[in-house]
Amino acid sequence: MNASPEAIATAFHEAGHAVMALLLGRPVHRVSVAPNHLRLGQCEFTKGAFRPTQDEVERAMLILLAGLAAEARRTGSYAWEAAEHDLYEVRSLSRGRTADERKADRLERRMLDKTEHLFDRPGVWTATERIAEELLRRPTISGRAARHLFDQAIAQAEGG
Repeated sequence: MNASPEAIATAFHEAGHAVMALLLGRPVHRVSVAPNHLRLGQCEFTKGAFRPTQDEVERAMLILLAGLAAEARRTGSYAWEAAEHDLYEVRSLSRGRTADERKADRLERRMLDKTEHLFDRPGVWTATERIAEELLRRPTISGRAARHLFDQAIAQAEGG
């Protein structure tokens, strides 16, 4: 990749959100690393029905933390400030679970650990790399393209 370190970090951040969403049954509408006045990139989700889970708050936290975790896995360091918006949303969700500051901190740490662990599943990190590479070639990809790259990586990891 001949992209800048910042562009690579952003691509992995957004790919992380997309892959975690797909892994957890949340359809992706579009993934972009085209900056706007608010952010460097964006992962948009499909409106409407999607597979319900036992814990919607946990799923939301995992998807939000996946950008930070994927970027850190690729770059070797956590970009806490760059993920400020995601972390604000995570904090809001954890506070909805407990008003106790220490319990909220522990919950957030557990969710970040779980997010990092999910990237170790067969094919999941490969899917993240493929989506990030595609985002470095084209600044915006469809949810359908992201789903295709995700499914392909998972199938190859499972020997299919």
